[in-house]
Parts: sequence; C-alpha cells; structure tokens
Amino acid sequence: MATMKDLRGDVSTWCPGCGHFSIMAGIQKAIIELGYEPHEFAIISGIGCSGKVSEYIRSNGFHSIHGRSVPVAQGVKMGNPDLKVIASGGDGDGYGIGLGHFVHASRRNIDMSYIVMDNSIYGLTKGQTSPRSEHGFATKSASTDNKEYPVDPVSTSIINGATFVAQGYSGNIKQLSGILKRAIEHRGFSHVNIFSPCVTFNKINTYDYYKENLIFVEEPFESRDEAVKSLRENKGLVTGILFEEHRDDYQTKLGIDFDMQSLESGKMDKELLHSIQKKFE
Repeated sequence: MATMKDLRGDVSTWCPGCGHFSIMAGIQKAIIELGYEPHEFAIISGIGCSGKVSEYIRSNGFHSIHGRSVPVAQGVKMGNPDLKVIASGGDGDGYGIGLGHFVHASRRNIDMSYIVMDNSIYGLTKGQTSPRSEHGFATKSASTDNKEYPVDPVSTSIINGATFVAQGYSGNIKQLSGILKRAIEHRGFSHVNIFSPCVTFNKINTYDYYKENLIFVEEPFESRDEAVKSLRENKGLVTGILFEEHRDDYQTKLGIDFDMQSLESGKMDKELLHSIQKKFE
C-alpha cells in the first residue's frame, strides 16, 4: 500500500499558507486510505497555481493547457478504463475557458473526478479577478470594483447532471479527505469544488472568513432542486456532499469493455473490434 512518502513530490512555487497544500494532502490521504498504489492513478492538471498538483503528487500525471484538464482527463479514462482519473485545476481555468468542457463532462457522466481549487482569484498571474471573484471585489484588474458577478459552479454541475457533487474547504482536512474518498470511489462524474484561500492576493476570502461563514451539510440532499436551493439561500457557502445519485456512467452506456491485454500487445480480436466500431455508428 502507498505511503505519503511514495506520493510526495517537490513543492516549489506555492506561497506559505496557501490552501492548495491541504488539498494536495487531502488527495494523497484519500489515495492512501483507499488502498491504491500511485500507478493506479492519473492526475491531469491545467494552468495556474493549481496546475502544479500533477507534478507535486507522484503518480501518472499530465500538465495540460489552460482550461483543458477535463477533456484530457476524459481521453485518459477512455484510453485506460482501469485508471482512477482525477482532473484538477483552479477556478480561473476551470470556470473560465474550461467552463464548456465542465458542463459537458457533467452531463456525460464519464467515470472520473474533477477537483477544483477555488481561491476566487488568478494567483499565478498575480491577482486579477477570476470567474469566481465576488461582485465589487477590487483587484489589479478591477481597481475600483469588479463589475461582473461570480459563476456558481456547484449549482452548474448539479443542474447539468453530475452524479456526485460536493464542496470542501482546505482548512478542514479531515472533512475534505472524507469527501475526496467518496468522490474517487463514485462511479460516474464527481465534481468537488474546494475553497482554498490565496493568502497573497485575496484578502477577502480568507481562512477567518470561511471559518465564520461556512455551513456543513451532514447528508446529501434528496433532490437536485433542494441542493441548489440550499446553495442559493446560503450564498454558496455550504460544504459537504450535496448531491449523489447512481446511474450508468458513460463507458457503461457505450457498452464498451476493452480487453486491455489485447490493446497493450497490439492484438485485438476482430469480433471485439467490430463490436466497438458498431457502438460509434
């Protein structure tokens, strides 16, 4: 069984106190407690401070381009269904240029996890407003105030068909690792948005702010409507597993059962190949 030493890479760019450290530890802790080995995972990241997680966690990994971690992760899962696949990114790339990919992955219900490190700002490029920055929030790119309203990613994934939706907080590693374990083991598309304070550029959404305002949900809501209602009534500041249902994932619906040994050896039975081709006709 893997240990923290097996999964630990060299961290070099995150600021001391960054919430991303706890999220990375939560992912590592979840992998260890579930009994997986590093080679059984693939972590696909985008661009931003969060993008380094595919390097800092030692497993199969790929550092993709801005906003594209989700489609790359889907390709990895389709190419090797035996892997546990995690797409990871920040609110800037994931809910900006990557928003369309996120919506379609939610409705498609491909078997993977999407973990978003939400610090409500562009940290790597030194403090511009992101799609998650609050209305009126003053930053380098909006020196008076932010004229836009923030994206609501959790309601978006719930409404568009994700079968596991949760929200966590990097300041509560015990709760977070429990959420991540459930997300990883869920068969289908799991979306976990994680509040991750940026101690350098975001002086509004701080550890103290979340400590005072977050509400923890003990059990998932029974319906999508109830989950969305709770988010709206509490300004999105709800943590826990908000919604979960079980239905066939994308690969099951396609009816494809790849013979991985045949694929790896370069040999594939003609009948199997024909059946795969028929699925796409």
